Amino acid sequence: MSRIELAPELADDFERILDHLAKHEIEDAPSRIGEIIRAIDVLEHNPLIGRPAQDDKRELVIGRRSRGYVALYRYVAEIDTVLVLALRGQKEAGYK
Repeated sequence: MSRIELAPELADDFERILDHLAKHEIEDAPSRIGEIIRAIDVLEHNPLIGRPAQDDKRELVIGRRSRGYVALYRYVAEIDTVLVLALRGQKEAGYK
């Protein structure tokens, strides 16, 4: 089972997502964050499940449409660790 580490910058990403949900008066914001975390937890057992991205990184697609997010991560096989680097909405242009 792989270890998962979250980059400190992920706090800013979660804050941006929560601000967006509040702006659009989404009532189930805490459950949406829970869905994102549960999806990231899948990487413990399947660290290579995400689609390949640039520079040996991968992207985990979470949900879809208005509930869709993408987590950018890197799997370091030598230490069996997943480093989650960034999170964005699927409709956002890029990672912050």
